[in-house]
Amino acid sequence: MAQIAENPLILVDGSSYLYRAYHAFPPLTNSAGEPTGAMYGVLNMLRSMLLQYKPSHVAVVFDAKGKTFRDELFEHYKSHRPPMPDDLRAQIEPLHQMVKAMGLPLLAVSGVEADDVIGTLALQADKAGRSVLISTGDKDMAQLVTPNITLINTMSNSILGPEEVNDKYGVPPELIIDYLALMGDASDNIPGVPGVGEKTAQALLQGLGKMTALYENLDKVAALGFRGSKTMAAKLEQNKELAFLSYQLATIKTDVPLDLSYEQLNVAEPEVDSLLALFRHYEFKRWCSDLEEGKWLQGKRGGGFTASASAVEAAPVVEATSVLSADGYVTILDEETFDQWLKKIAACDVFAFDLETDSLDTLTATIVGISVAVAPGEAAYLPVAHDYIDAPPQLDRDWVLSRLKPILEDSSASKVGQNLKYDRGVLKNYDIELQGIKFDTMLESYLLNSVVGKHDMDTLSARWLNHKTVTFVEIAGKGKNQLTFNQIALEQAAHYAAEDADVTLQLHLKMWPELEKQTGPLRVFNEIEMPLVPVISRIERNGVLIDQHILARHSQELTLRLDELEKQAHELAGEPFNLSSTKQLQTILFEKQGIKPTKKTPGGAPSTSEEVLAELALDYPLPKVILEHRGLSKLKSTYTDKLPQMMNPFTGRVHTSYHQAVTATGRLSSTEPNLQNIPVRNDEGRRIRQAFIASPGCRIVAADYSQIELRIMAHLSQDKGLLQAFAEGEDIHRATAAEVFGSPLDKVSGEQRRSAKAINFGLIYGMSAFGLSRQLNIGAGEARKYMDLYFERYPGVLQYMENTRKFAAEKGYVETLDGRRLYLPDIKSSNAIRRKAAERAAINAPMQGTAADIIKRAMIEVDRWLQQQPDVKMIMQVHDELVFEVKESLLDEACEKIRQLMESSMQLDVPLQVEVGIGDNWDEAH
Repeated sequence: MAQIAENPLILVDGSSYLYRAYHAFPPLTNSAGEPTGAMYGVLNMLRSMLLQYKPSHVAVVFDAKGKTFRDELFEHYKSHRPPMPDDLRAQIEPLHQMVKAMGLPLLAVSGVEADDVIGTLALQADKAGRSVLISTGDKDMAQLVTPNITLINTMSNSILGPEEVNDKYGVPPELIIDYLALMGDASDNIPGVPGVGEKTAQALLQGLGKMTALYENLDKVAALGFRGSKTMAAKLEQNKELAFLSYQLATIKTDVPLDLSYEQLNVAEPEVDSLLALFRHYEFKRWCSDLEEGKWLQGKRGGGFTASASAVEAAPVVEATSVLSADGYVTILDEETFDQWLKKIAACDVFAFDLETDSLDTLTATIVGISVAVAPGEAAYLPVAHDYIDAPPQLDRDWVLSRLKPILEDSSASKVGQNLKYDRGVLKNYDIELQGIKFDTMLESYLLNSVVGKHDMDTLSARWLNHKTVTFVEIAGKGKNQLTFNQIALEQAAHYAAEDADVTLQLHLKMWPELEKQTGPLRVFNEIEMPLVPVISRIERNGVLIDQHILARHSQELTLRLDELEKQAHELAGEPFNLSSTKQLQTILFEKQGIKPTKKTPGGAPSTSEEVLAELALDYPLPKVILEHRGLSKLKSTYTDKLPQMMNPFTGRVHTSYHQAVTATGRLSSTEPNLQNIPVRNDEGRRIRQAFIASPGCRIVAADYSQIELRIMAHLSQDKGLLQAFAEGEDIHRATAAEVFGSPLDKVSGEQRRSAKAINFGLIYGMSAFGLSRQLNIGAGEARKYMDLYFERYPGVLQYMENTRKFAAEKGYVETLDGRRLYLPDIKSSNAIRRKAAERAAINAPMQGTAADIIKRAMIEVDRWLQQQPDVKMIMQVHDELVFEVKESLLDEACEKIRQLMESSMQLDVPLQVEVGIGDNWDEAH
């Protein structure tokens, strides 16, 4: 791996930093509504770089305004790029001020790009024998790499020297320009040679050398033997002018006249007062404290980002001053070492624990190895089932697990893991009940900020530890040739597994202090999310029985119906076409039938999304047919065809996977299969539910919270009318209709109740008058009148909505009753559409999130009771519903107990109501 010399000249591609920070960080703002996210991201990366390398010479280089010489060469150069967003442009000047106040030389030279300035300085220093580190994410910079010039991508922490460039691109640095010229570069609109992609460019250059040599030897191209080689010479000849134009465009200029040399790029002392004033203005709260204490550039780890100054503590990005060391990693191959580590584990207050297996399916996975970490940098891997040739002697798996079982089942021995639900499920295959599941880094991250990004270990390591982990693909490959863990060489496997445990422990040590500062999220973590882990694991293992015959019949019927719809669509179109082809559908609808497009894709083509088709279906028959065809086709491929294939061969049941850290509001999601997306309100969805059946001697019981989000709205708003209606057990939609339309309760028509229902549920989701008018198919004025009447009758609801918007704008987040937070990065966005969407989310999230907390608490309480009831199994959780398989002799007792536990899971100012149904299948019980 390329080594970075001590005190290199560091050249930062500021323009690359700027765009990457803009897209990587949330669109943050200060309390004045000024955008700050890109500034924060760039400064965070610069600060981390200064702490890590402590350079004496640095330049931060930005693109200057105006055109460059490349625009004169090729008028379409970068012409496809959209204009710079206004909220990014507004951050450039203050960012430049901050960079200068940090004491860093800043350069922007007219007529050339930042790459050219960096290339000129890099070659100056290289000729003088000075080591150079270029910090960028742009691949065209690879042409500058020499033994003295190295690239670093601060997002991935990957370092590219000459060898790494060759490994990554298949050509050495001196052929990178040729490589880009042949294949083109979509990001810069460099055309390249049509028909030449990455593999072809590599084959041409590896076979014949530089592009000049290639064009001198076109007669030898066919003999290179790659796909398309026989016709490639003609393509190259035909596009020769384009190829050499692309070569000019891709070449970084290294002779830019500059007013200073690399030796003059000295890092100066920060201008603390100027920097502090800027930090205060843009509300980088923690950085202000660090600056005042003289610690901002002295290695203190900290920092954070969120939507406003008052929320800065919510989602910190902790900077590490070095890559994690693997010096303390151990591979356990003998009993003596194992015993030593067993004692270390027993002595820990908390230890990190991770299983390596040969499958992601907990029911079929077998344990290949076990890793633990007892302190930062002190981790071990215990291989027990590597089966490649010449594998070293390994300890017997059953013997190892028998020795580990007491501590794994010890509830007082605290464990931390990343997605411990998976490890718990696998250990059940070996009759081990994992106890002491105290911390889960995935859930810690999720509770700190559910919308900050992904919560997988690789992402968290980069975000919190500034460390790029070894990924599974890197050691196992990908695609059909990917190895399973038991086939991976021990040296690679041991480092990968030990690092997993080490990173998990270090993540916990970083995140837990931050979570402890926040009362609400900490309570949700301790009382809801962590206790839920074994509950969900048990539901997954229980699975649900499927009647394959029902699904097979349904699938056959869907096939016939899809054929009918296809014929109908062809008749309406006047010609046959592929209903699954977006391009053909665009041609039929918008060109041949002359329908006016209502929306465009990001690429500028007319959209045929479900939302667009639903709107067009109000006026045109073909979109309506296409919509029905899409819906039925999805049901068939996702459920009627696929569910029988997903039955576990050992249990004969389907076992979904539930995910706690996916949705923004706290709702569970499910995959393989996704149980949340089975339609509820149409016959086809009900037919699928009929295939979810009970075992012989059992019945399906479905317990569903009734109008839970409206009840939460009543509690949150404290509106007297809503509280009274629920307290008296009235039909809330009929009661609302009576209030809004001024009608006696017993005289409310079905149409009035339907309108009131649309208003009730629409308000939960922040629906506008325009949205309500479309849903009820009435004029916007009439819809506004309905909403005004509603707010007159229920003024508490309007006050709640206004208070919530204000709270969200001030804090940058909203909370559930339990204290779960949802951050709203767009709540102060200058983009009105994004801001309004954030306001709608702010109104809905406390209700949807509280509903999630209520059913999760119910699941924990019900599961506690079920531990003494082997004849009652919780088999599914879908939205506000819990589904059980119950022995017939226990039906009455079980239904009453389930209802009682669910209705008492949280106390509101209105009663929670649970409707319980019984049936031979899920549809009958629902």
